[in-house]
Amino acid sequence: MGRVQRIRVSQNRRFLVQEDGTPFFWLGDTAWELIHKLNRENAEKYLKNRAERQFNVVQAVALAELEGLQTPNAYGRRPLKRNDRGVFDPTMPDVEDGTYDYWDHLDFIIDKAADFGIYIALLPTWGDKYHQAWGKGPEIFHAENAKVFGQWLGERYKDRTNIIWVLGGDRHLLEYKHFEVNRALAEGIKAGDEGNHLLTFHPPGGYSSSRHVHNEGWLDFNMIQSGHGEGVQQNYLKVKEDYEKLPIKPTLDAEPCYEDHPIGFNPDNGYFDESDVRQAAYYAVFAGGFGHTYGHHSIWSMSTGQFHSVDFSKPGSYFIMDWEEALQRPGGAQMQHLKKLIESRSFLDRIPDQQLIIENRTGANYMVATRGKKYALIYSPNGLDVNVRMGVINGENVQASWFNPRTGEYTSIGVFKNADEKCFRSPSRGRGNDWVLVLDSIK
Repeated sequence: MGRVQRIRVSQNRRFLVQEDGTPFFWLGDTAWELIHKLNRENAEKYLKNRAERQFNVVQAVALAELEGLQTPNAYGRRPLKRNDRGVFDPTMPDVEDGTYDYWDHLDFIIDKAADFGIYIALLPTWGDKYHQAWGKGPEIFHAENAKVFGQWLGERYKDRTNIIWVLGGDRHLLEYKHFEVNRALAEGIKAGDEGNHLLTFHPPGGYSSSRHVHNEGWLDFNMIQSGHGEGVQQNYLKVKEDYEKLPIKPTLDAEPCYEDHPIGFNPDNGYFDESDVRQAAYYAVFAGGFGHTYGHHSIWSMSTGQFHSVDFSKPGSYFIMDWEEALQRPGGAQMQHLKKLIESRSFLDRIPDQQLIIENRTGANYMVATRGKKYALIYSPNGLDVNVRMGVINGENVQASWFNPRTGEYTSIGVFKNADEKCFRSPSRGRGNDWVLVLDSIK
């Protein structure tokens, strides 16, 4: 079993760091159905591919969304037993000595992920198990059994260093019982794992966890789901809102538009592509996110082909490929360039700073800027000219270059006086021609 360092919140409350203080840039992938659907061989294939692309977090669910209680996993096992009323009972995990049960399979995936240097951002349950709403449920949780289940999970995984707990599960908290269940899960987890892991909350589309639980003592950092409804990305607004909240807590967009997901959930609108997912990623991180999560529509669901809906009952155009093909999609491969860019410069002093941009544009051409003391990064989603207010970062002069989010390559521009205003023109323009202007301080 591999071991990675535990993760904690940084001293300035803006980022995550490892036990030894090394900054941790969260580059996540979305695999909600990983535990429920894939066998050992395919789970290892998936994790190996994501590690090769420099992902270091995978978001997955124990009691999964797609018939996660009723439909068995790849080995014919379900997560819970039924009680004497015939109801799946969170206080009765289906564990059996001498067999490879559902939880043994989860153990395997967690440990294999650690071997690849990957953390599992683990939801104990999808939200339909306590707030069915549009899901299939059934609702099985209340405060008492949620605490028991949380404590059982916490105790089982307290010594795993690559766990980050995620409550919520794509649901609003509309009634007191919804808050009760999540508080009880948090209380149980913390009692079981002795506070060894971070805790956060996965919200519904278009919202942040800060809407419901920002002031909850158990919430270590915020998650945003900017979602799949907007053709023009504006997730920087949600990150900015979280960034300005008190008390200060780190934030990230943990579910932006998925690559190859129908825009607005309607295939007639077309599909989000590599340009969309790059824009969402750079927008979110430059606006103040401590990391970012990518997603692919066929990977979160572990789809096996082209299907009409999440029922997977007939062919159609809602899912357009299988998960193994989706592992090779360009947007997923390009996320590593963002990670390398951020990690290549001072980390814990980085802040969002729109004052670097003079006469910013609007809509799909909106630019987002971030900086440290000795560098500045400005993202231009369609390669339009960037007018910069110089003199904001240190140094009498700056080395300017263009960073290509598609390839991770730099193109040098030259050395400029770090004063007054300067207009920079990118190597190319148009949709899919996004660029990052990089300014590095020099004497």
